[in-house]
Amino acid sequence: MREPTTLIHRSAVDAAVFDMDGVVTRTATVHAAAWTALFDAYLGEVADRGGARYRAFTQDDYLRFVDGKPRYDGVRDFLASRGLSLPWGDPSDSPDALTVCGLGNRKDACFHRLISAQGAQSFPGAVTLIGRLKRAGIRVAIISASTNMSQILEAAGVRGLFEAEVDGEVAAELGLPGKPDPAVFVEAARRLGATPDRAVVVEDAIAGVEAGRRGAFALVIGVDGGGNREALAAAGADAVVADLAEVDLGD
Repeated sequence: MREPTTLIHRSAVDAAVFDMDGVVTRTATVHAAAWTALFDAYLGEVADRGGARYRAFTQDDYLRFVDGKPRYDGVRDFLASRGLSLPWGDPSDSPDALTVCGLGNRKDACFHRLISAQGAQSFPGAVTLIGRLKRAGIRVAIISASTNMSQILEAAGVRGLFEAEVDGEVAAELGLPGKPDPAVFVEAARRLGATPDRAVVVEDAIAGVEAGRRGAFALVIGVDGGGNREALAAAGADAVVADLAEVDLGD
């Protein structure tokens, strides 16, 4: 493990907003697996109908088009990348419905099955950093595009760490647009009594890093779960780490 690098200065920030999947909980890989199962099956169906040549959903597709975004936006954006489109539908659509919402609900059902089978775990480096921030008087919030955030935090045993939570349900209730719009991060900071220029964003998704940069947050830290360091830096991360144990606090 690399020696810690001082990235967060106590005098410069009042709050830190963490993304959940891939930053605090080891669930980004579960989301990626669910997206892969969904799109590989759907793309196969399209090819069987003669609609397009089959090309499998890739890790690059996941990182570019769906990672960190609200579920239905991810469906829409990936389909558009392949020249495909579906009616939007309604969030109440059956997972079998051939709509954007139907496919999104199919992915959600797959994610729930995988979590039920595998459970959820937290990243020790993230938990340690969050504890250090709180002891230093820096308030901490968590965000996610997922509507399953409470369930995942409970399963990972970390729900009590955060003073504010903004998930997909809250975003929908408030009409907040998804990443790369900074609205969810701004709302989380607001709930901590902080302004973006006095807050840190910690993200593993390109869209989330872009959101932190667009929101003019004081510091944007990218977490590279593997092979995404350059893209996170290009999206505007002030620093990119492989593990939050690399992050230290300074004066």
